[in-house]
Amino acid sequence: MRGDYQQLVDEISAALGAPATLEDRDFGLIAFGAHEGEDDEVMDPVRTRSILQRRSSAAVRTWFEAFGITRATTPLRIPPDPAAGVFRGRICLPVRHGGIVHGYVWLLDDGHLTDLELGGRGNPPDPRIAQAMETAARIGALLADEARAGAELGDLLRELLTCPADERRAAGAALREALRETLRFPPGSPLTLVAVLPWAATEADGAPLPSLPGLLAACTLPADGALAGLVRLRSPGALTPARTVAEHLLRSPRAGAGGAGGAGGAAGAGGAAGAGGAGGAAGGRTRAPRPRAAGIATGTEELSELPAAWRQALAAARAARAEPRLGPVGQWDAIGAYRLLTALPAPGPDPAVAALLAPAHTELARTAEVFLDCAGQAGRAAQALGIHRQTLYYRLGRVEKLTGLDLDEGEDRLLLHIALKAARL
Repeated sequence: MRGDYQQLVDEISAALGAPATLEDRDFGLIAFGAHEGEDDEVMDPVRTRSILQRRSSAAVRTWFEAFGITRATTPLRIPPDPAAGVFRGRICLPVRHGGIVHGYVWLLDDGHLTDLELGGRGNPPDPRIAQAMETAARIGALLADEARAGAELGDLLRELLTCPADERRAAGAALREALRETLRFPPGSPLTLVAVLPWAATEADGAPLPSLPGLLAACTLPADGALAGLVRLRSPGALTPARTVAEHLLRSPRAGAGGAGGAGGAAGAGGAAGAGGAGGAAGGRTRAPRPRAAGIATGTEELSELPAAWRQALAAARAARAEPRLGPVGQWDAIGAYRLLTALPAPGPDPAVAALLAPAHTELARTAEVFLDCAGQAGRAAQALGIHRQTLYYRLGRVEKLTGLDLDEGEDRLLLHIALKAARL
């Protein structure tokens, strides 16, 4: 189907003698026409970045949407703005089907399209524009079909991930058959799940979920505040395709749009929450917004194992949000103790460490966590914190007084370390 899009974009480029680019409604690149002119300035920074990164930035999207392209039903002319990286004017052809905008065709104007009649206000469009809009309508029909098929696969994936255990066999069989019929995906092929936190759930407005190479199906799970993506792998242990998909999804404007909560703070997601970050908000006080993150489960060849894989992916995403060193894309097999912590219920901070987690003691909590991360080696901890060893000992003494814990005792160290890590979730 991607070849169909390229052929249609080439038709528009040839009809108007201008390089055309097709993007979906989230400004993800689908296809582009080659520019054969001698003037390299036509490849302005915005178009270059779109082609190289396969997506336009949020700032670029906002700039173009200010011209009303999301509501347009006829071609629009966009003026150049060098300050915004738009060196050339553009003609935007909205790609619509069934009253829904599915994408945009962009035509770079090197000057010869300036006087082209776009139509409107009683004036008929130039025949070339009319032909291009007919082609855009064909693109819209293809995108709508793809979105419909993707939505059906997403619904089946959501059903498998959320249904009771005694219904999973039937749900897995339904998804397996749909993958075979829709994508010719052979049973027993390796795959994995990617979780993106947080994710805006807006299917109600007809917004299609992302379409990326290797992404077989995607669905939002509002209870977790996350997006689930089913990714094809070359082998169960080769997770590079999943990481590529996760990185693309994190650049979507819908990633990070679900607030600071979601599964990162929901007991229903099976995680320790409510304590705030280590040394940060505790006991339900306001938590600072955290970055978006993604998680990748281990690979599998069995659809019946996807519910367990989803728990892994979600746990890895939560860990990546909690620990910057693990993100922005965390892998289940690399998150260490968070594999256990994310599976715990959410009782709140242990009474022994509640005082330490108050905002007034942020630096003390950080000191204790770094000390424990360094396996109790004072020299390493002092170097990591950038303080003198005597300062470290002084702070640790204050930690012991606040908590009543003895940091010379292994079990007390374990309790404090677990509590500080759980507080990040």
